[in-house]
Amino acid sequence: MQLDESQLIDDPQSTPPEAATENAETLPASEPGDIPAPSKPPVDESESVRLLSQSLEKHGISLSAKKITLLARYSRLLWDWNEKINLTRHTDYDKFVGRDVVDSLALGEFLEQGERVLDVGTGGGVPGVILAILRPDLKVELCDSTGKKATAVGNMLESLRLEVPVWHSKAEDLFPGRRYSTLLVRAVSKMPKLLEMFAPHWQCFERLLLLKGPNWVAERGESRHYGLLKNLALRVLKTYAVPDTTTSAAEETQGGSVVLQICQKNKLDRLSQEILASLQEKPKTKPGANVRNDSRKR
Repeated sequence: MQLDESQLIDDPQSTPPEAATENAETLPASEPGDIPAPSKPPVDESESVRLLSQSLEKHGISLSAKKITLLARYSRLLWDWNEKINLTRHTDYDKFVGRDVVDSLALGEFLEQGERVLDVGTGGGVPGVILAILRPDLKVELCDSTGKKATAVGNMLESLRLEVPVWHSKAEDLFPGRRYSTLLVRAVSKMPKLLEMFAPHWQCFERLLLLKGPNWVAERGESRHYGLLKNLALRVLKTYAVPDTTTSAAEETQGGSVVLQICQKNKLDRLSQEILASLQEKPKTKPGANVRNDSRKR
């Protein structure tokens, strides 16, 4: 899923006028905007690492010491900022790992080495910041239409010393000046709205990877009803139970969470072969119990 590098703009600061409209601007982390960075007494990093390590072990996730340390720092930055603006409901290590890290790993499983991805509506930085930590090979960019959230995430990235562009922008306003292999979407909008929003821009990216809950089936039905899936192929790549969450019988049947791929039909065979090759090359992760891969048509 590699793009022709001649079509890409590597430096967000050098983006031509057609790529950055009045609604699309980079927010350097050194420009804090109208909300000051949180100022709290330093947290004992070794204790944060210990607690995070326990939660990772509980969920069967094995990471290097460096990545655990960066995740621990990110979680503390996220929670500190969350006291100023609403960024997350996952404010302890078990929820952070069981939802945010697990979801990010589930999406990352289907990203190729060096792939260029955009985290659409990043909010507090999930999955984009976590993927930048866990998969430094990826070319990750983040965007959010809410300036305060984009500023907060930019500040976190600066503190973590991660060189990841953050755009104060709607994703569709970044086109056609920027091109991506994959758009990552988690907890942003329902499928019909997303498909309508991105319909004019398929020439600017290869596919959508959506993280959805059990209501995805109803959203697919609505999308079909309005003809939004015409000439598009939807595949279920993975379903997995949501850790530490009580699910109904229907949720157990359909899976707590699902990774969906949507692409143009004429690209499906190539993308399917690339995903298969990528999965064969990677060691399997353990992002929760009752996980299955499923690339069948839905």
